[in-house]
Amino acid sequence: MRSFLLRLFFVVALPALLVALWWLASDGSTNVYWPPLRTILRTFPDVWTSERLRSDLVPSVLRLLAGYAAAAVVGVALGTVIGSYRRVRAVCEPVLEFLRAVPPPVLVPVIMLFAGIGDTMKIAVIASGCVWPILLNTVEGVRAVDAVMAQTARSYGITGVARLRSVVLRAASPQIFAGLRQALSIGIILMVISEMFAASNGLGFTVVQFQRSFAIPDMWTGILVLGLLGFLLSVVFQLVERRVLGWYHGLRAVSRRSP
Repeated sequence: MRSFLLRLFFVVALPALLVALWWLASDGSTNVYWPPLRTILRTFPDVWTSERLRSDLVPSVLRLLAGYAAAAVVGVALGTVIGSYRRVRAVCEPVLEFLRAVPPPVLVPVIMLFAGIGDTMKIAVIASGCVWPILLNTVEGVRAVDAVMAQTARSYGITGVARLRSVVLRAASPQIFAGLRQALSIGIILMVISEMFAASNGLGFTVVQFQRSFAIPDMWTGILVLGLLGFLLSVVFQLVERRVLGWYHGLRAVSRRSP
């Protein structure tokens, strides 16, 4: 219980300190672009009604989840193949490094040409950026599978799908989840960027509309919503990670206690 309370304190302490600093720094501000925090908080419930949450927040989250899920499937599948076969890795590595160096926001106009301006474009933009950390971490995780473990599984006749599920993906899962964590923050950024191009709803669209109409406190409330969304998704991700990688965290805890 004590460790839980200590962990909770560290989680809450820094955000509380930053909010307090923001409140003090903006208090009494007369700058139209830097309104006091109390003004932003007072505006928040008037702007983010249940209707606006349904029309802007829900579509954004659905696009993010769709793009993120597509990137996870493609990244883990291709990463497993590339990491398992040396010749495939040698052929694909130059192409992957070239494509990885292209910033996903630059691809927005190109994707719009092929996918139009609907939800498909936004999902494709999110997936195109999220796939790289997942793919590269999966490749490295598969390559790092212990040779003795792989040989033992082969000796016991564990091959095919059973070997892939029980040995390769399980051993690579810590690095796969590291890539998934990186991809989540990238996905939120690309979600906002994609909604700034030819969109009619979504968080990115709403923030830009507030900025163009000089509704500055409303714009800041949109930024707060994005921050809260990122925080909630991070918490959910940590819960899923701890459940899936419970064996891994248990091994690490035991190794730290060992002399």
